[in-house]
Amino acid sequence: MARVTVEDCITKVPNRFDLVLYAGQRSRQIASGEPLLVERDNDKNPVVSLREIAEGKILPEELMENIIQAAQKHVEVDEPEEDDIDLLRKAVGGGSEAGDEAPADLETDIQKKNLEQDSNKQAEDANIIEAEDE
Repeated sequence: MARVTVEDCITKVPNRFDLVLYAGQRSRQIASGEPLLVERDNDKNPVVSLREIAEGKILPEELMENIIQAAQKHVEVDEPEEDDIDLLRKAVGGGSEAGDEAPADLETDIQKKNLEQDSNKQAEDANIIEAEDE
């Protein structure tokens, strides 16, 4: 890698260790088919990724987000916010005056459906076992 390229990147990413992570992630993206944001000029992927970072064509924050997503084993599920709960209450018909009744009814309905699905699954499993025994 050209020393000039690394020195140009230090102005964008002051930590050299972070720079290595970002350049490596971008190099993997380029190798997997992502379009180049600068001319290749007969350079290899790591040099191209460093040039992209130095020229500000790609933000280090975006690369860090990609690194984090690639390392996650479980996808985070967004919890409903208060505004969403109020909308659900209105959709159910409880409105804001109903207070906690609408979510409790909604939760009860969900629990009933889950129990029905579980009992149906158990019945199907029992039928499969009986069919295998015959």
